[in-house]
Amino acid sequence: MLKYSIFIISIFLMIISCSKKELEVVQMKDTDLNTQMIEAYNEGLDFLDKGDAFNAAKKFSEAEILFPQSLWAPRSSLMTAYSYYVSGLYEDSISELNRYLKTYPLHERKNYGHYLLALSYYEQIVDEKKDLNPLVKAKENFNIIINNYPNSEFAIDSEYKLELINEILASKEIYLARFYIEKEKWIPAINRLKTITTEYDRTIYVEEALHRLVEIHYKLGLKDEAQRYASTLGYNYQSGDWYEKTYKIFNKQYSKVKLKKIDKKNNSILKRFKSLIN
Repeated sequence: MLKYSIFIISIFLMIISCSKKELEVVQMKDTDLNTQMIEAYNEGLDFLDKGDAFNAAKKFSEAEILFPQSLWAPRSSLMTAYSYYVSGLYEDSISELNRYLKTYPLHERKNYGHYLLALSYYEQIVDEKKDLNPLVKAKENFNIIINNYPNSEFAIDSEYKLELINEILASKEIYLARFYIEKEKWIPAINRLKTITTEYDRTIYVEEALHRLVEIHYKLGLKDEAQRYASTLGYNYQSGDWYEKTYKIFNKQYSKVKLKKIDKKNNSILKRFKSLIN
């Protein structure tokens, strides 16, 4: 019995000894991987300093692969995406950022991930006649910054770029509306123009949209509707050229009423328009 007990104790001590050795090996491996990862990361920074963003991306990607459990892994992924962005490889940057956001959803720099993703789409915007996907995706991610991270360092620039995007989207709508007007397709033209007055009421195209709504409804014999749109235009843009054109549509039958201009920043066209037609 004593011999059996001694044997059990001996086996237990051997297991403990082996476990300690295995733990030491794992710790050594982790330390070694961490060192290699930091070295790869720093090499990536060196490549960036030298203006070689493409090789920088390779090194940052290597750093993440070396030690994916490290706290530096998500940062390496972000730097990979940034390097692609700097290189003008926007699709690669977008692919990497989508992977980053999916792999590291709780990372502290997630706001920068959305901002860089928005920029990667934004840089691919050409004009209102081209593919709208970059516009829509850029807008989506800038809105995420504004709504979820309003106090971040990226919020102000996101708001500015969002205004530019809305101008382009509004120009797309007015371009299509003009096309439908030329073809005398009144319903689709009206729908496009209404989109501008409701969704892009702070853009430079809202005056023209209101004028053309007056023009179309007057031509169709819907004079009450035409006058309502004219009232909205006059209420906000009485001194504008489009209002002058609108006034000429009615000639002497429609008196030009002097109305006090109100602050567009505090009141949207949509709210004022609803108050006029209800």
